[in-house]
Amino acid sequence: MSTVLISGSSGFVGQNLIHFLNKKAVHTHTLGRANADYLWSNLSGITDDIEAYIHLAGKAHDVSNTSGADEYFKVNTDLTIRLFEHFLQSKAEVFIYMSSVKAAADTVEGILTEELSPNPKTPYGQSKRKAEEYILNANLPEGKRAIILRPCMIHGPGNKGNLNLLYKFVQKGIPYPLAAFENRRSFLSIANLNFVIAGIIENKNISSGIYQVADDESLSTNELVKLIAKCISKKPSLLKIPVSMMSGLAKIGGALKLPLNPDRLKKLTESYVVSNNKVKQALNIGTMPVSAKDGLRETIKSFNK
Repeated sequence: MSTVLISGSSGFVGQNLIHFLNKKAVHTHTLGRANADYLWSNLSGITDDIEAYIHLAGKAHDVSNTSGADEYFKVNTDLTIRLFEHFLQSKAEVFIYMSSVKAAADTVEGILTEELSPNPKTPYGQSKRKAEEYILNANLPEGKRAIILRPCMIHGPGNKGNLNLLYKFVQKGIPYPLAAFENRRSFLSIANLNFVIAGIIENKNISSGIYQVADDESLSTNELVKLIAKCISKKPSLLKIPVSMMSGLAKIGGALKLPLNPDRLKKLTESYVVSNNKVKQALNIGTMPVSAKDGLRETIKSFNK
């Protein structure tokens, strides 16, 4: 039976991962500021039976942009370095750091791969990248591995977020007004993420490095609207307002300080496709256990409960 330490265990990913690993007879210990098996204030108390450190704790991207840059670096960089240094002195064999595709790029042309030279533009992405660099530049003792995971947008039952906003749009029968834009995005089912993490713990031949994590298929927003509508037995309403007209309206919105501005329009309509080939090759699998549409269906169904 493996024994692992998980930081950020109270979050969506942490709660799901603990449940998944426990079913696989993996013994999990939690690390937190309070109400955990081990505390950040006393890392020296972590016992030698821990075989893997899974560092999920971090400051999430603040879409309202109210957080200062120093907050991201204190949590996403400094806290990661602190735990990683403790790992280096421990008897544990693998350190798994939950980074983000945003550590590589905020926008993507074509398909994002691990070979792209990172160029994050936001404090969130920069703080994640700085932690990555520290881990990558460390001299790992023999027998230790350091795995950096870069997930794209994670979803699953019980997780609200952006998918829930689009769900409410469709549920209320409001026409989706950006159907004229052709975009594709990658998603990541929590089931696939759990599978990847468990596989890394079990397979000691997976070498240190950066691995992107995503579902196999990308979807357009139009496909997602249709999928949501089908799940709740609604007719999809796609409004194809010409791109030029929407762009013009966004410019006016920007000048008048309205919610729709050029920056927001870009974020709503841009593509962000992530390759998962490297991690699948490392795990020696051809496809992820859960298809993108099946995973999204499970998430969508949970919104109605």
